[in-house]
Amino acid sequence: MELEIPRHFICPIALHLMKDPVTISSGITYDRESIEKWLQDGNFTCPVTNQVLASFDQIPNHSLRKLIQDWCVENRSHGIERIPTPRIPVSSAEVSQVLFSVTDSKRRLDQCDCLDSVHKIKKWGLESERNRRCIVVNDAAGVLAAAFDAFASDSLEKNANVLEEILCVMNWMFPLAQEAQLYLGSKPSLRCMVWFLKSKDISVQQNSINVLKELLSCDQHYGEQLAGLDGVNGILFNFIKDPISPSITKASVMVIYHMVSSPNEKTKAEFVEMGLVSLLLESIIESEKSYCEWALGVIDKLCDTKRGREFAYDDALAMPVLVKKILRVSELATEYSVSAIWKLSKYEEKVLIEALQVGAFQKLLLLIQVGCSDETKEKATELLKLLNPYRPGLECIDSLDFKNIERSF
Repeated sequence: MELEIPRHFICPIALHLMKDPVTISSGITYDRESIEKWLQDGNFTCPVTNQVLASFDQIPNHSLRKLIQDWCVENRSHGIERIPTPRIPVSSAEVSQVLFSVTDSKRRLDQCDCLDSVHKIKKWGLESERNRRCIVVNDAAGVLAAAFDAFASDSLEKNANVLEEILCVMNWMFPLAQEAQLYLGSKPSLRCMVWFLKSKDISVQQNSINVLKELLSCDQHYGEQLAGLDGVNGILFNFIKDPISPSITKASVMVIYHMVSSPNEKTKAEFVEMGLVSLLLESIIESEKSYCEWALGVIDKLCDTKRGREFAYDDALAMPVLVKKILRVSELATEYSVSAIWKLSKYEEKVLIEALQVGAFQKLLLLIQVGCSDETKEKATELLKLLNPYRPGLECIDSLDFKNIERSF
């Protein structure tokens, strides 16, 4: 027979067995996760009684939780597992007190005290998603970023432990608020994160590249400051050339994209001379969607420069790969591919011939038919006009792949 759960053990919102029963001001008991979501959605009433709540306090119902646990044990033969005793969620007052300690230890440059406070924040964050939200909403990111900047300005070697732990915790505090961006975007902070990229600890490298990626996605101005640091371009290039982790490789491409999106031509020139165009072309032959989009974006930006185009001209993969990615990955990947082909075709006649041989004319014609952005359509139309005179005897229709082509919204 199907086991029937006692009605008073069931959450009135989620309609499942409560794991962490709490009672609100209306006197009704709910599972903590369900009532918290109800309140976060902007509701001010009790879901059962529709009564306006006098307060949002949630009092743990220990007696009911104990009854539920006993019932679970009694029905273990039916496959019911005992619910664990929930930890008490952290309060805003507790978070504020710890953040005050972080600020005080930052002022004194006391690494040990600051490390203790950061460990406490890390422990709370690991306990539950609710704790993380409580920590973030109390501006923990801004306080920790200020401490990071202070200890990085003092000494990287001496303060390495606390700096590593701060970056680790900040990885679940995205998106970064303006204050946190300012502190993490300072020269000492950026220099510290680049220093961590050279670490032998993959987790330290991952945390550092994640924060850099988040920082540059907020404001590309930080990309110019990052590019001014010695050795960073080579480190990012090597993460792609000699991958140690797929997530680090992808994050590196994203950081590079933001760096080459700035007006700083010197940064583009350095990446071009390293051979980044050819490296990315080879890496996206068989790659997942998101990585391919960012890599194509970088290639498109590097083709803004004469040397970038020269490297692409000399690479036998350039045109076949760029044409292949049109209508095969995503709308964004298609836009980057068309843009790169357009930049290459404007300056070299041989590129037009090669493009025709790998089926560019049919792909571009199909792209206009299924729909694309105005800018991409304009470039595709111009490319068709450039390609048309070379068509007789050069087209390769077999290269087309109409599978999964859908009309764009």
